Amino acid sequence: MDIKSSRHSRHLLMYHMVWIPKYRRVILSGEIAARLKEILLETAVERGWDVIALEVMPDHVHLFASAPPSGKPADVVKVFKGVSARRLLMEFPHLQRSTGRGTLWAPSSFIATAGNVSAETIRRDIEEQRKKGGE
Repeated sequence: MDIKSSRHSRHLLMYHMVWIPKYRRVILSGEIAARLKEILLETAVERGWDVIALEVMPDHVHLFASAPPSGKPADVVKVFKGVSARRLLMEFPHLQRSTGRGTLWAPSSFIATAGNVSAETIRRDIEEQRKKGGE
């Protein structure tokens, strides 16, 4: 992944997200899994985010994506879950019977940050800046 630039910042923020269908139902297979992948990729493109890796298992979703610092990590996963739930429930109405009352995903999720810069690299860069500054 390359460092991204926006008007006021440079960033490289990557998130590993995992979430499950309500009651951990085994419902994410076949055309539902294929459509879910499409929806998640479309959602990322619409918002200028990058999907690094994506895997849909029958009872959970793994998504590794990069997003700018303008939003909280919890909001990133909330957008992916919300958009995908709305679209899947509209396109596959029978899913409502599996999960109940128009809710596709369990309310919980896992999210972790990841990066390709180690703490040692950051420390070394700061020390080099100090040397350049004449201190």
